[in-house]
Amino acid sequence: MPLPALLQHALSIPAIGSPMFLVSFPPLVIAQCKAGVVGTFPHVNARSTEQLDQWLTLIEDELARYRADKPQAALAPHGVNLIVHRTNPRFEPDLAMVVKHRVPVVITCLGHPGKVVEAVHAYGGIVFCDVTSAAHARKSMDAGVDGLICVGSGAGGHASSQSAFSLVREIREFWSGCLILGGGINDGHQIRAAEALGADLVYMGTRFLATQESNAQDEFKQMVLDCNVSDLVYTDRLSGVHANFLKPSLDRFGIDVATLPPKAPDMSSLTDTSAKLWKDLWSAGQGIATIHDLPSVSELVDRLTAQYDSACRLGRSAAIRPAVTP
Repeated sequence: MPLPALLQHALSIPAIGSPMFLVSFPPLVIAQCKAGVVGTFPHVNARSTEQLDQWLTLIEDELARYRADKPQAALAPHGVNLIVHRTNPRFEPDLAMVVKHRVPVVITCLGHPGKVVEAVHAYGGIVFCDVTSAAHARKSMDAGVDGLICVGSGAGGHASSQSAFSLVREIREFWSGCLILGGGINDGHQIRAAEALGADLVYMGTRFLATQESNAQDEFKQMVLDCNVSDLVYTDRLSGVHANFLKPSLDRFGIDVATLPPKAPDMSSLTDTSAKLWKDLWSAGQGIATIHDLPSVSELVDRLTAQYDSACRLGRSAAIRPAVTP
């Protein structure tokens, strides 16, 4: 399936660094882009529209200097994740800031992407939309998005309960455009496997959370190293939407999700109300199963590239019986 033109020949590996709340700040985004991975961040990580303006200028200037210094190097475009829900008071002013800076890649979530598509296409940018089901994918298609980000089970943050194997193949039945797969993708072999399923790119969050440039607290990074999949809790009782949380981060505040009311609309029902969602109660994906170190982004992408290249060279399984020529 074809990639949008601005991504062609721009990547070291077919990957987007997922926008992570309170984790993806300019140092991580810049490092990802320089390494040949699309670097993105949620617009609300900037504390105001004015700070978003400053961050975008910083990212643009740093990437322009890098391009001037290393014109032959892979340099991926950057992107911003916009929460398009009608209750988000910063949607309108921050969309205007995205247009002002002509941000190359815009990712939408939690709402209809139509207004973003119109604004971003007007200056030649591309819009990808997070989806967790085929029904959601069809609505985004109708809005004219350039790509669908299929967030399968096992992803950090808000994630589907549907297997990536199922979700990708279901959406590929009616969508021939750019498809990005997220959910527990952690190494180059999984990137290659996602391509075999029909994805054009992968969406990687937790693996980049555990890097030197990540803005996650040191304790958060260490918890990712120390935990495994059995330490994840998939629940809608904290944010109102199902998400994966690290159980030890809940235990610190005496929180047992089994005792909370379903789809809690706010944090008032928590045992310790000093705990702040996402800031103190931490999320991670099933990729934690094989995260054991905290490399720099550059080191990590070199590793992913070697793994991906190795996976691409694999032949057919020895268990497959060769076809018989009549």
